[in-house]
Amino acid sequence: MTQSAIIENTIATLSKLPAEKAKVVSDFADFVLKKYEESVLQEGITKIVSESEAFAFLEDEEDIYSVEDLKVRFK
Repeated sequence: MTQSAIIENTIATLSKLPAEKAKVVSDFADFVLKKYEESVLQEGITKIVSESEAFAFLEDEEDIYSVEDLKVRFK
């Protein structure tokens, strides 16, 4: 089913509902849209950070300590 067919079907269904029930569906659609926008935003931020060179210096950092430096080893 295409997006336009889904929208048309939803509008036809909503027109049959009383106003208070249509408001509940509208509120839910707003909630779903907000969650989708937050998800897209989070993915964009994640992509920008992963491609950023801001923390590249951490990759070149030498190891200060080794396993031999441990005084107590837990199993």
